[in-house]
Amino acid sequence: MQRTQSLLLARLARVNPTTVFLATLVLVLVGFFAPGPVGGGLLLALAAGLVWLMVTTWPVQRPATRVLRLVMLTLLVAVAMAKLL
Repeated sequence: MQRTQSLLLARLARVNPTTVFLATLVLVLVGFFAPGPVGGGLLLALAAGLVWLMVTTWPVQRPATRVLRLVMLTLLVAVAMAKLL
């Protein structure tokens, strides 16, 4: 498991940041504008990916970064839940 995670993180480190930003932006916009459960599911899938990334990188983050990421994750989950209801 640890080796798989290390390989995945190494692969993510090589991805172009602009590509990641644009892909995430598209996913968020589709999630916002898609009908209820579909949009909510997409946003929750994005939130799950962000939770995995935050848990993995938690030890190397500064406290201010941790707080900001937790706030953004909370807002994302709140919007996803509102879309589902």
